[in-house]
Amino acid sequence: MSDEIEWIDEEAGPVVRPYAMTGGRTRPSSAAFDLLSMVVATGATISPRANLGSQHRRLLSVVGRARPIVEIASEVELPVGVIRVLLGDLLDQGLILVRQPVTAASSPAQSLLQEVINGLRAL
Repeated sequence: MSDEIEWIDEEAGPVVRPYAMTGGRTRPSSAAFDLLSMVVATGATISPRANLGSQHRRLLSVVGRARPIVEIASEVELPVGVIRVLLGDLLDQGLILVRQPVTAASSPAQSLLQEVINGLRAL
């Protein structure tokens, strides 16, 4: 019997549970992970001492370009909690960068945007 048959159940999906992928951890090592945080690989070389599993390497291949965490979770079909823990490991190794989403407070004021629109209309 092949390994693939042992680890996949057609009706139930993967037999490996999410907590097994994270080593039983439920919290990421960093609080930097918001659902809309942008994650991108740094391109740094993976250290031979890094204890990275196949899921870590899979995530690195997915974050070749900046993407929000929620999109990453959707693509690799894993729960967001698991993604956060695994991304925390990658962040600790210096293999990814995390950029926080733009908040409403840091976006331009509505009055400024209205002035820009009015200026464009005047042209």
